[in-house]
Amino acid sequence: MLSPTLATVARHESAGVDVSKLVADPASYKQGMRRLASGVTVIATEHKSERFGLLSTGVASVSADPPVLLACISRSASSHDPIAHSGRFCVNILPQGDEELAGRFGSSRVREGRFADRDWQPLATGAPALVGCLASFDCIVTRALAAETHTVFFGSVAEVRLWSETIDPLLYWDGCYRAASVAS
Repeated sequence: MLSPTLATVARHESAGVDVSKLVADPASYKQGMRRLASGVTVIATEHKSERFGLLSTGVASVSADPPVLLACISRSASSHDPIAHSGRFCVNILPQGDEELAGRFGSSRVREGRFADRDWQPLATGAPALVGCLASFDCIVTRALAAETHTVFFGSVAEVRLWSETIDPLLYWDGCYRAASVAS
């Protein structure tokens, strides 16, 4: 039996469609993706007694039972290999007002000071969790899939820490950080 993806490809091929030529224009793709609002996270790990982290909007829930999430990380990111080698990472959801921290983790120029001036605690796996963020998901890598320029890391969630009762996420869309506006 074919997987759903392979079955779809087979249907297209039987209809005379060359799926290898079905590729969207990268510029249009980027413009379209700028319209997708995403939560802003810092993904952090510890490897060989050193902390590594990066800014990410590429995080999604996979399963609630058992709890599994995924994180898409560029293979060129300085944190990619430490995550792959340590087999653990922590996803920290940033609240509104954390644009400075987001900028720090989003720029390679300030790599040395990323973890400065904030409280970070190791959770169950030993990966750094940001005290005071909206939520931290401490994960063990269970699978890693190569996907073009990125690796999709699947993380079995070992611990969840809800640091605050307030839910005011920092969002990113159209190239800017934004606050969610909630209508009552």
